[in-house]
Amino acid sequence: MPDCTTALSVNLNKVALLRNTRHLGVPSVTRIAEICLKAGAHGITVHPRPDERHIRPHDVRELSELLRDRWPRAEFNIEGNPFHNLMPYVEALRPHQVTFVPDEQGQLTSDHGWSFPQDAARLKPLVAQAHDWGVRVSLFMDPNPDAMDAVRDLGADRVELYTETVARAYGTAQQGAVLAQFAAAGRAAVAAGLGLNAGHDLNLHNLGDFLRAVPGVQEVSIGHALMADALELGYDGAVRAYLLAMRGRTSSSGH
Repeated sequence: MPDCTTALSVNLNKVALLRNTRHLGVPSVTRIAEICLKAGAHGITVHPRPDERHIRPHDVRELSELLRDRWPRAEFNIEGNPFHNLMPYVEALRPHQVTFVPDEQGQLTSDHGWSFPQDAARLKPLVAQAHDWGVRVSLFMDPNPDAMDAVRDLGADRVELYTETVARAYGTAQQGAVLAQFAAAGRAAVAAGLGLNAGHDLNLHNLGDFLRAVPGVQEVSIGHALMADALELGYDGAVRAYLLAMRGRTSSSGH
């Protein structure tokens, strides 16, 4: 069975993307956050990009206030490139976790992790700065077991394994080999003393198998697929379906 202690953090970027196609504030990012948290989500994730095509600065501030004032047990995770616009948010809002992601400005979506040893020297002072602000640091990483000791030596607290290849391989002849690769990376991270997160293209179909194959995952961050399922199930129903999938079960809807 998957680890029942894994937390679900809902990424709200696509809610903001839809809202930004009009000028009336609909749908409300904070309203959807509350619905997801009431349904059992353990936290909220946002990825504010420099072009503000989805999550915007006021969203980050309002979500921080919402979680602080009304959902103090829920975690707030802000992700992004620390060499772009991320660090001012971290300094001002002190989220529970910051996830450093090596995406480029204008990039459609995150599509690779940090490289070691190439990125180590420039990341190290930023990890230290986030720690000085009392914020846990996770690094977005490809499933490379050999990199985990270097991540630990950098001072990071966790890694978030980039899981698009899991989704691409799911249901194909490559599924077993890909899951084995992630399992090896997860074991290496835990052995190095790192916490273990995962995210990107995890969905109702592959999530349970992923968590069974990669024990010890503390948090999954899911946005695109959960929002797509919410079109059919509603936000409340989608969150509940993902929580069931995380525990190796399926919802009555068959999703």
